[in-house]
Amino acid sequence: MELDPQFAGARLRPYQTDVDWRRTTNFAAATGDDNPLYFDDRRPEGLIAPPMLAVALTWPISSNIGDYLDLKDFPGEVLMTQVHYTERLDFHRLVRPGDRLTINGTIAGILPHRAGTYCYMRYEAFDEEKRPVFTELMGAIFRDVTCRGEGVAPDLPQDPPGDWSASPVWSQEIQVEPMLPYVYDGCSDIVFALHTSPAFATGVGLPGIILQGTCTLALAARELVNREAGGDPTRKIFFLK
Repeated sequence: MELDPQFAGARLRPYQTDVDWRRTTNFAAATGDDNPLYFDDRRPEGLIAPPMLAVALTWPISSNIGDYLDLKDFPGEVLMTQVHYTERLDFHRLVRPGDRLTINGTIAGILPHRAGTYCYMRYEAFDEEKRPVFTELMGAIFRDVTCRGEGVAPDLPQDPPGDWSASPVWSQEIQVEPMLPYVYDGCSDIVFALHTSPAFATGVGLPGIILQGTCTLALAARELVNREAGGDPTRKIFFLK
């Protein structure tokens, strides 16, 4: 299979989604995050969503990208080879139950990679007043898919300033139970057989199922919020990568 980098820069049809309390609490439960800000609906301020819910809100686009592209010649079969590779989220504000969001998407870049082809998407979410809510740069590797030519990367994400080689300030070991991929699949609606079907995973060359990358990042976000923001993600404007 081959992917032509000419698709880089293509805009997707807008996607609208409504956020309700069940969606936000399910996501928090899937990652074992019992923060009362995500569950206690007696609070006068109401519930807020875990920051990483953003990836579940954009997944319907990524998993059905052919439905959002006006490019009839996009090879939809390459989507079955994808593995989540990179993720960056910038938050303008947190999502809350009751939000109605419009998400605009762009194929931000297509590049050759030693394992196949690297494709990354830019998603920008806005509320009903057209105010920005979050921006996501999601990268996937299409395994064993050839990128034609040198690729196109007009909007390659850059690391924010800082010394990324410095030693960690603290670390936390997180136990991942074997059932977590299935729980996360069911509660987040991020459904892809690579994470729940051993037959599918081995059929595409992996030794078995793998935990969703967004789940791994959500576990890390849980620890960061609890330790660095005192359990209150509204206290800091931050990005996750």
